Amino acid sequence: MNELNVFSSGNEVGSPVSSATSQMMMSRQAQEVQAAMVVAKRFPRDEKASADRILSACQRPTLASNAMYEYPRGGTTVTGPSIRLAEALAQNWGNIDFGIIELEQKTGESQVMSYAWDLETNTRQSKIFSVPHIRHTQKGDTPLTDPRDIYEMVANQGARRLRACILGVIPGDVIEMAQHQCEVTLKSNNKDPLDVRIKNMVEAFKTDFNIAEDGLKNYIGKNVEAFSEGDVIRLGKVYRSLKDGVIGSEYFTDKMTPQESTVNEPPVKEKKERLKENDTPAPREVNLGDL
Repeated sequence: MNELNVFSSGNEVGSPVSSATSQMMMSRQAQEVQAAMVVAKRFPRDEKASADRILSACQRPTLASNAMYEYPRGGTTVTGPSIRLAEALAQNWGNIDFGIIELEQKTGESQVMSYAWDLETNTRQSKIFSVPHIRHTQKGDTPLTDPRDIYEMVANQGARRLRACILGVIPGDVIEMAQHQCEVTLKSNNKDPLDVRIKNMVEAFKTDFNIAEDGLKNYIGKNVEAFSEGDVIRLGKVYRSLKDGVIGSEYFTDKMTPQESTVNEPPVKEKKERLKENDTPAPREVNLGDL
């Protein structure tokens, strides 16, 4: 993905806002926001009431189970609020305009803008970027031609930037408060015994992403039988990252189930036939609050 200069004038060759259609769209968007800013000034948010709404939303197990992501990078662990939590924050904080706009679609790529605008303080975050119509897989790159596939790719890439934009206009202490409440909700809402939830978690990773038990053991650093409440919550964040496409299961390549191991590989023809027969099924929805 190539990030584009948001300070460009729009007249440069290759700029995503160079077409008349894009300029018209952005002009209309600006007019709508200006009108919304007038309303926001007349009816400013009550920060205490907004914070109460956020806490109340984070007490819902369905939101709490999808609120955080986690993935490894360069020997460290990256964690943070998911797009679902970011959307809940924006909706309940109030007077924030946010969204994803496809500025232009050309052969092979789309030009997209994600933005979040605090209408009271006039604090704005936006990101303009290109999305190639290509799906990257372990078997190679596949061009996308189906409109639905293209839409889903644009929405997925746009959501990642939208999350960053929303988190950039909401106070950091409010975000931390919401994250803490989500973790409290997860810990207090588990009705099943810990061993049952561990078993369900291991099964979910194996079924949805073909990641074996050894992969989870290596990630957490202990045997599955020794997993704690916190470990299950951490794995829930990793599951969410995999499902949302923040990371791919290729990170766990050396920890896959035996039939997918790269050791003693069969001849190329036999390997292709095996891969065709054992295609990984599409991820299913799993409510991590029940794990």
